[in-house]
Amino acid sequence: MNHLILLVSLFLIQAFADKESQKTTQSFSSNNASHKRLKRDWIWNQMHIKEEIDTPLPHHVGKITSSVRNNNAKYIIEGEYANTIFKVEETSGDVYAFERLDREKKAEYELTALIIDRRNNQSLEPPSKFIIKVYDINDNVPVFVQKVFNGSVPEMSPVGTSVTKVTAVDADDPTVTGHATVTYQVIKGDEYFTVDDSGVISTTRADLDRENQSTYEIIVKAKDAPGSSGDSSTATVIITLTDINDNFPVFKHPSFHFKVPENISVGGEVGRVKVEDVDEPQHRNTKYSFVRGDYRDTFEIVANPFTNEGIIRPKKPLDFEKVAEYRFDIEATDPTVDLRYFKSGGSRSISTVTIEVTDVDEPPVFTKLPYEFKVRENDPEIRTLGSVWAHDPDAAKRKIRFIQRRASPNGDYIRVSDTGIIQIPKPLDREFSSSYNITVAAHEILEDGRLSDRESHAQVHVIVTDENDNAPELVYPEEPRVCENAAPGKVIIRISATDKDEVSPRGFFKYSLATEDSNFSLVENYDNTANITVKYGQFNRELAKIHYLPVIISDNGDPELSSTNTLVISVCKCNEKGNFTFCEERAKQVGVSIQALVAIFICIFTIIVFFAVITLLILLRRRHKKDLSSLGRNVAEIHEQLVTYDEEGGGEMDTTSYDVSVLNSVRKNGIKLEAVPSPYAQVQKPPGNIPSGAGEMEMMIEVKKDEADNDRDLLPYDTLHIYGYEGAESIAESLSSLESGSSDSDIDYDFLNDWGPRFKMLAELYGSDPNEDFVY
Repeated sequence: MNHLILLVSLFLIQAFADKESQKTTQSFSSNNASHKRLKRDWIWNQMHIKEEIDTPLPHHVGKITSSVRNNNAKYIIEGEYANTIFKVEETSGDVYAFERLDREKKAEYELTALIIDRRNNQSLEPPSKFIIKVYDINDNVPVFVQKVFNGSVPEMSPVGTSVTKVTAVDADDPTVTGHATVTYQVIKGDEYFTVDDSGVISTTRADLDRENQSTYEIIVKAKDAPGSSGDSSTATVIITLTDINDNFPVFKHPSFHFKVPENISVGGEVGRVKVEDVDEPQHRNTKYSFVRGDYRDTFEIVANPFTNEGIIRPKKPLDFEKVAEYRFDIEATDPTVDLRYFKSGGSRSISTVTIEVTDVDEPPVFTKLPYEFKVRENDPEIRTLGSVWAHDPDAAKRKIRFIQRRASPNGDYIRVSDTGIIQIPKPLDREFSSSYNITVAAHEILEDGRLSDRESHAQVHVIVTDENDNAPELVYPEEPRVCENAAPGKVIIRISATDKDEVSPRGFFKYSLATEDSNFSLVENYDNTANITVKYGQFNRELAKIHYLPVIISDNGDPELSSTNTLVISVCKCNEKGNFTFCEERAKQVGVSIQALVAIFICIFTIIVFFAVITLLILLRRRHKKDLSSLGRNVAEIHEQLVTYDEEGGGEMDTTSYDVSVLNSVRKNGIKLEAVPSPYAQVQKPPGNIPSGAGEMEMMIEVKKDEADNDRDLLPYDTLHIYGYEGAESIAESLSSLESGSSDSDIDYDFLNDWGPRFKMLAELYGSDPNEDFVY
């Protein structure tokens, strides 16, 4: 058939070429006289070639021709695949394919045809493009876009419920009938699912139960060329059944037995009953209910939302002495089950629960809670208010002892005896506290006399009723003042009162003046207040600048109490508008509270203790000075050793600080200082003519050490072992004050005060009385 089409094409091309040649000749003849150029045209057929031709290469594709009549004409082609896949015969223009073509790789090729003069390679016609199309053959198998597909569908779904969709692709030309048309077929699992031509998989049964089989694996085949065997491929589809709530819970055991102590708290856990629900956790909504047994008021069963277990809790306290065992039936249901898919014929899930109560040593139980007593304040006759009572709920029936634990306010106001009697040791004052609260603990007395560790508590409230034992008192909102030219009836101040007792509901406070002989009057307002007004007017500041007005305030209690309060009213100067311009300041009454008094007493006591400590220290110091004197050391000597100063003296070749000749002149003016034997004077100068230097100092140190080692009367103070050696080369001899402390010289050293500030320290030292008590 293909060869026939090719022959027809060549025939038509030749006929068309001859016709065009005739037209060209005629046109050339008719236009020869006018010398016009003739237009030449490319002539070729549409080129097509089948893919995957199994005949030997090359394969003829078609022929390109031109209207040019030139024996030196040469055909060539250009393009991406020219002279590789496609080649042209130079003289005839036949195009051949030198490779087998695959339409799925490339469906058409675009080339450019040229005709040139082989002698000079000049173009005889303009280039022209042409296309070679590749015909499709059904040589590709439909391929699934993925090897494994996944889908899901609720269990118990109706027939025809869509599950998922599969897709296969055929690379052949879809414009050719039957080449790219894909059909699907379930070849494994077709008893549960089916697939249509679009690849949609749906159910074929309505009884797919997840509890029986949760997943299905089916195989789907895709093929083309419907109506014939065709080529095909397969894919696996995994279908999962999703859960719906279509099953009731079932007890794992027909009965449950629990033991619980009688002192379990209300709401505590007694035990758990377990059920089995084959649905998934999100569809487990078990509800528990009582079927038989009148204990709904004693226990409750609450479902655990995570484990679906039924938790049994007591709703009230258990008592072994009253009920030792509970037995009842419970049922487990699920109100959210979809009844459309409920499997009828199933039995009710009922189980028997037995709760055994065990005996424990319980604390005492009070007969009533709380206890409340009332007592009149300041009643000296009442000492016993009542009693509290508790009993042992166990079979032992032990005796009870009562102990007071806490009290509010804190103090010895309420007492509790061992037998529970509530007493007051002294009358109570309502103004101190209107109620007194205590906590009473009850203990069982064991056989050996000890108290049990278990205890119970009761609150006792004592309410103090009021007695009218306090008179009302005046409230001073501000300092009352009045203008000296105030008119009669002018309101000076509005007064009010307060009462520590409870205000009687019968009426108000009564106000009155203790004397009518004043320039003031009192007007009741009948709202527990009264106004102080000017009676006559025109006060005289020359006679009295301050007036003292006694006011009597009474209550309506039983008995009626009253108090007299003095109202201090200042008479002031005022301007024309009635504003105060000048008032004398009156002395304010200053009250001292108990806390302030306590603080004052503490300060006084602290001052007394401080002076006592100072006196004791002075006495100890004097005693210490006497001890020093008994050791042969006078105070002046010790003072000379302890007083230090930072001025550098002379000695050891250092003679620039002072003019030592002045000091030497004092000694050479016939004044001889007689030295009293002193342990320090004995080591002032080593005996003999020992040359100055290290040996002289070394000897002095040795003598000092020997003295310290052998003299047991010396105090153990390192500061007293001070050498007084000035060196052999000092022209001022010894300036040490150690020797002067023991001298009996009566030389007057007051002249040192005239030597200037440089000798101020020496003047202070030598000018003082040696018998003076120095403070150091």
